[in-house]
Amino acid sequence: MRRFTQEELEAARDRLVPDVVADGLRVLFCGINPGLMTAATGHHFARPGNRFWPALHRSGFIPRLLAPSEQHELLSYGLGITNVVARATARADELTAEEYRQGGRELAVKVARLRPRWLAVLGVTAYRAAFDDRKAAVGPQVRTIGSSRVWVLPNPSGLNAHWTPTTLAEEFARLREAAERD
Repeated sequence: MRRFTQEELEAARDRLVPDVVADGLRVLFCGINPGLMTAATGHHFARPGNRFWPALHRSGFIPRLLAPSEQHELLSYGLGITNVVARATARADELTAEEYRQGGRELAVKVARLRPRWLAVLGVTAYRAAFDDRKAAVGPQVRTIGSSRVWVLPNPSGLNAHWTPTTLAEEFARLREAAERD
């Protein structure tokens, strides 16, 4: 992966990162918002050290480790990616409470339209803020969006040290098993 200058990363704040979606996916993964590396490359979870792609592979969702630039291959496995908030930031704590709430409303409309079997929100704090559910925990939720069930996964950022690569992959595998049963 090429190295970006700080100026290039800052300029990426204004870029929108297209969703990787289709109707009727098995699982639609939903990040918090694009990081600057993601915005600069146009590839979800592009920052080195982000554990999304390894967790997806180690959990059995995909047969090999994909590079962020191969993100469109997810569609062939019935998987997709979107974000709660479209605005790119260096850190998720730059987002406002209103951005999360608005993002949750827009996400609900998107999920109702696309009808994935599962929506997997990557980050319990983001889920709580977007859907005003202060008691939510990692795992399956009672809430549904239309016919789509909801699962909260840990944030795969390398900054989330509470979850190791192994425990992160185990939680992704729990969702994969549930999705296979449906």
